[in-house]
Amino acid sequence: MDTLPGGVRLDARAVKVLAHPLRTRLLSALRLDGPATATTLARALGTNSGATSYHLRRLAEVGLVTDADGGTGRERRWRAAHESHGFTAGDVEDSPDARAAQAWLRAEYQRQYQAWAQAWLAHEDDYPLAWRDAAGSSDFALELTADQLAALLADLTAVVERYRTAPPPAADDEPRPVLVVLHGFPRVPGGEP
Repeated sequence: MDTLPGGVRLDARAVKVLAHPLRTRLLSALRLDGPATATTLARALGTNSGATSYHLRRLAEVGLVTDADGGTGRERRWRAAHESHGFTAGDVEDSPDARAAQAWLRAEYQRQYQAWAQAWLAHEDDYPLAWRDAAGSSDFALELTADQLAALLADLTAVVERYRTAPPPAADDEPRPVLVVLHGFPRVPGGEP
């Protein structure tokens, strides 16, 4: 797997391993909430610790999770090995199974993004006005070539990376976990809501 800013680019094998409902949830939980044991993750995700442990080991086989602090057995703590991952259609072009896995992952991520956005909308009134004013969504219709689209997304990723690696805020600031989701794709005729 190649590295990306803050993450890793998945190869066909990793895409196939990750394309599983519990594995995607496990990786997300470790990235969003930090290191945890299989038992803690099972309780949080409503599954059993045996299945959770098995799927964590599968994720570890492809380098997506790793030991957090050397614990063993039930005390083994896991952490995400990278802050993010990415993949392209070209990464799986030669493997029909990996293409199907990638299609499933993309659809699953869209569902997850939608769920995060809906959760925010349902609870935004619980947040101070500054947070409600800062949060937002935008859409832009541009005329671009494929190379320009790739460059645009690379530029936006670089901006996100700059904030991800910024020094910690001042002690009197109140940082909160923030989700940033970038999409860039050709407009498909008939795809309007």
